[in-house]
Order: sequence, then structure tokens, then C-alpha cells
Amino acid sequence: MSQKFKKIQNKNDESTAYGKWFATAVYDQKFITTKDLARYIQDQCSMKGSDVGAVLDELRNAFEHFFKLGQKVKLDGIGIFKVGFSSVGSATKDACGAQSITTRRIIFTPEVERIVVGQTMNKKGKIVQKYVNAKSLIKDVVFEETYDTSLQPEASSGSDAGGEGGNG
Repeated sequence: MSQKFKKIQNKNDESTAYGKWFATAVYDQKFITTKDLARYIQDQCSMKGSDVGAVLDELRNAFEHFFKLGQKVKLDGIGIFKVGFSSVGSATKDACGAQSITTRRIIFTPEVERIVVGQTMNKKGKIVQKYVNAKSLIKDVVFEETYDTSLQPEASSGSDAGGEGGNG
């Protein structure tokens, strides 16, 4: 299987990327649920699906516990989860406090691997490696254009939908 994408054109005439075409991810309408994950994991190991489901349920409770303590949670091979928030500006330092926090969210930073893609020699004759940082979970994902009309591009904040310049 592969990650599907469609080509869309930037039609925002105020954008520096106006008229350019971008690949944007599309997904089917089905979410993978906790039960689906448990069933998949059960098939990959010797645990029963109900046991895996219980662990996944407890994972949620564990995240909540550590977030309440102000901790970040790192899952090896996956990435780091932490609490993020926005706040309104205050005129003075004393007026800025917990009451000014407006939006709460969870920030996920995927784990990355450094992958060597070549090497060059610098002016001093020293070999320098060229590398990229690949997100571990998706480094082997294959991309495929789709013409399936039932798959619609997901609404985007702009930065991930069209690469540099975005769609909006």
C-alpha cells in the first residue's frame, strides 16, 4: 500500500506560489481505531487483542498523568509528545498568568534518523558526509497519485499541503 496524493493548484492570488501545483495527501474516510490497532498488534505478537487493547487504554491514562506533571513523553521509534498552548498578550508581566492561556494542544515531534545520502570533499581535503533527517515512522512510505474521486484532500493549515509556499 502507499500514501495517496492528488495534485492541486494554488489559486490564492496573494500567494507567492500562486498558480503552482502541489501534491497534497488524501485519506480514505475510515479512521484506524484502538480496536483495529489491538487486532493488528495481536496478529504480530503473542498477546491477545483484549490485552493489547487494555495496554492502549492505559497508554492514554499514562499520557494524561505525565502531562499533568508537566512531563514530555518519548516513545522510542515514534517520537515525543508534549503539552502546548497559546495565550493572549498581557500589558504587564504581572497580568500574564494561567488565565491568559486560551488554547491547549498536544505537540508531537516525530523521531528522526540521520541517513547518509553521499559524501563530498571540502576545501581542506576532509571528507564530509551529506545526510538527510528522515522521520523514522514514514521514511519507507511510498507515494502514489490517486484519481479516486471518493478521496478528498484534507483541509490544511497550509504548511504541509503544498510544500514551500503552501496552498494558501
